[in-house]
Amino acid sequence: MELLDKARELAIYTAYNTNVDAIVYLDGKTVQKLIDEFGAEAVRRKMDEYPRQIEEPIDFVARLVHALKTGKPMAVPLVNEELHSWFDSRFKYDVERMGGQAGIIANLLANLDFRKVLVYTPHLAKKQAEMFVPRPNLFYPVVEDGRLVFKHPREAYREGDPIKVNRIFEFRAGRTFKLGEERIEVPFSGRFIVSARFDSIRIYTEESLKKFLPIIGETVDGAILSGYQGIKLRYSDGKDANYYLKQAKEDIMLLKRHRNLKVHLEFASIQNRELRKKVIYNLFPLVDSVGMDESEIAHVLNALGYPKLSERIFTYNRIEDTVLGGKILIDEMNLEVLQIHTIYYIMYITHADNPLSEEELRKSLEMATTLAAARASLGDIRSPEDVKVGMKVSYNERGEYVKLRFEEAKRRLRTREYKVVIIPTRLVKNPVSTVGLGDTISAGAFTSYLAMLKEKGEL
Repeated sequence: MELLDKARELAIYTAYNTNVDAIVYLDGKTVQKLIDEFGAEAVRRKMDEYPRQIEEPIDFVARLVHALKTGKPMAVPLVNEELHSWFDSRFKYDVERMGGQAGIIANLLANLDFRKVLVYTPHLAKKQAEMFVPRPNLFYPVVEDGRLVFKHPREAYREGDPIKVNRIFEFRAGRTFKLGEERIEVPFSGRFIVSARFDSIRIYTEESLKKFLPIIGETVDGAILSGYQGIKLRYSDGKDANYYLKQAKEDIMLLKRHRNLKVHLEFASIQNRELRKKVIYNLFPLVDSVGMDESEIAHVLNALGYPKLSERIFTYNRIEDTVLGGKILIDEMNLEVLQIHTIYYIMYITHADNPLSEEELRKSLEMATTLAAARASLGDIRSPEDVKVGMKVSYNERGEYVKLRFEEAKRRLRTREYKVVIIPTRLVKNPVSTVGLGDTISAGAFTSYLAMLKEKGEL
């Protein structure tokens, strides 16, 4: 793939969130056992309440059953640290591996043989460090004797650092179970993530490293920042979300200090509306590119004051509503490019004066869906050769319908001031894993976008 070869010449910085993903491959029997433990009626009542975070086991069961019933991938924060033992007593983890957007993207780009991959996470326990791939192009920034040095993450771990464990429940389409008299069949494959949100885990750059961010910004072609969904409104030591968002803004401005570095923000579901608004209004205007899925754009639009449009996207999932929402977002937040990924299509929305043509933007999305198809087929990408597997995966069966609806949407909406590009996804019918597919799409899209900008002398 010619475009991938160009992208591999880039150096990329990625931060902040890494964790251990403890993965469970769910079957119907396991779900049935959980429902029977609490009783179908109690689970139904809790589903109606729709808990936004997990404070007790039934909160987890209710949100899990809801995710399985709709077949939609979801992430819900676990705020009660004492529930570790409950989860560990109920589930045997099939796999433990690298999790967190920054960690997943760093390993992906390193395995794809990118020229240089710098990864930073404020917490680097030994177990976490060992989950980084042993590649010579992967580095972690460390300050020693007042100097910036780069080491492999496995050589940079710190004793006593906290470790974050996210539990991921992978489910397959066709699995069945009963909720009382109701028989439920899972409509789509996906995953339900129980993400740890504990006081000890913070999103920031260590003070000693912060002053070197302008140098890091000069040594890379782009930065992919993520993990802001891990910020809490308040912490036990008196610090709050505003404190950490101020730090995050400083980091972006320091990375961009000496050159107009392109920065991509990978947005993930933030259940708390107040925190969601803070992240959007503080960080979106400072970055060039944002990636998200269709439920996340609905959440963002709701926070920006467009509840009816947000509700339409949630309820009907029409392409024209997503395009309209994307136009609002790039205008109000002054973004260079917005990338939206869904199960059936990936979309770019930019302003009309974007240096890349619609055909070039389409090529970028093509690389993104091919990488994701390879990852879904193999469970992981371990070398550039693996990408050939993704090229053999056919486009999803709704591909022609997606193109038709997109052309209709363009006729209905004013798009002359924008470039709007959409492609159907290459969809793996029985994926080995769905974890990290959104991150893979965003990393593939952003790096290929940068590669083409660089070729045109725009970077």
